[in-house]
Amino acid sequence: MTASQRYDTKIHRRVTRTVMVGDVPIGSEHPIAVQSMINEDTLDIDGSVAGIRRLVDAGCEIVRVTTPSIGHAKAMGKIRSALRAQGCNVPLVADVHHNGTRIALEVAKHVDKVRINPGLFVFDKPDPDRQEFSQDEFDAIGDRIKETFAPLVKVLKEQNKALRIGVNHGSLAERMLFTYGDTPQGMVESAMEFVRICDSLDFHNIVISMKASRAPVMLAAYRLMADTMDREGFNYPLHLGVTEAGDGDYGRIKSTAGIATLLAEGLGDTLRVSLTEAPEKEIPVCFSILQALGIRKTMVEYVACPSCGRTLFNLEEVLHQVRNATWHLTGLDIAVMGCIVNGPGEMADADYGYVGKGPGVIALYRNRDEIRKVPESEGVEALVQLIKDDGRWVEPDDVVKVLKRS
Repeated sequence: MTASQRYDTKIHRRVTRTVMVGDVPIGSEHPIAVQSMINEDTLDIDGSVAGIRRLVDAGCEIVRVTTPSIGHAKAMGKIRSALRAQGCNVPLVADVHHNGTRIALEVAKHVDKVRINPGLFVFDKPDPDRQEFSQDEFDAIGDRIKETFAPLVKVLKEQNKALRIGVNHGSLAERMLFTYGDTPQGMVESAMEFVRICDSLDFHNIVISMKASRAPVMLAAYRLMADTMDREGFNYPLHLGVTEAGDGDYGRIKSTAGIATLLAEGLGDTLRVSLTEAPEKEIPVCFSILQALGIRKTMVEYVACPSCGRTLFNLEEVLHQVRNATWHLTGLDIAVMGCIVNGPGEMADADYGYVGKGPGVIALYRNRDEIRKVPESEGVEALVQLIKDDGRWVEPDDVVKVLKRS
């Protein structure tokens, strides 16, 4: 990021190649894609299909499914067929972990992307008595990783499918921990080992993630990964996330602290918010983060003052009424301001404004212009009518309704 970009209000995204996941493009030339993961057992075909449909209805654009065994991998074929029969073409990602080559080769037939965890893909039980790895031992394991990983890379290349190299801070390989410690550098080196293997096989449909359960570790790992790839000439997209963020307000805040910080720096091309809640609850958080940064506008942007002694009506209640009346609209900024002292200035960029003008009187604005004054009791209805008069009103849609209320 240059000095001029640092003080620019526009986010300058790191330039990446485009990686197709099904029909969804991931990369700096495309909207940042929102994804999640179902928590049903993949062997439960009907349950998995229903879980995927709930995510899609909430606005999810890519769905990941765990495949811990050959049976689960084969079940993905049935899940995909059932979804396609229902007209659902959402891209599917298979999550493969321990010693996953055989599973990955099977599931690659049925999905659009395979996610592997470098720390577990070639997994050896840790030796509690080991004190260090010699360079020869380190290299020998690297050779075994390449031998094991190469068949999957070749299959994905032949089928023109994608790969996510998904490093988790909590599951670094033993030899990486001994060599680099429990550090962002260890995470980066773990990912780069697999990136370099892919490059040696001329495979480039790669997305990288560097997830950690602590935001500072996650931030450092992604920054170092981006710098390392740029230095070595790799322009692969980044998948952002704070893993195991928890639930409720804190889970959302923790996820936002990590994801939004990197997005503001121009890093990140797809994201998942990982909550200990129903997966469909993650999607509105993703869109809210993107909306708050001005990256994707998928809902109304509400501007509202915090209220003070000058406020001439119950601002919290009125904001609630305005939101209930307009939540389904997209691409609009609507301001609700308590008085005219700062209201017109603070809401200057809004499409519409609702401002306390005097006791029991509301002024409605279009951009910077006051359009008319109405009694407070008619304020919300008059605002809706103004939007309708301007031809910017749409009726609520069932899919949007799920997205906004989840």
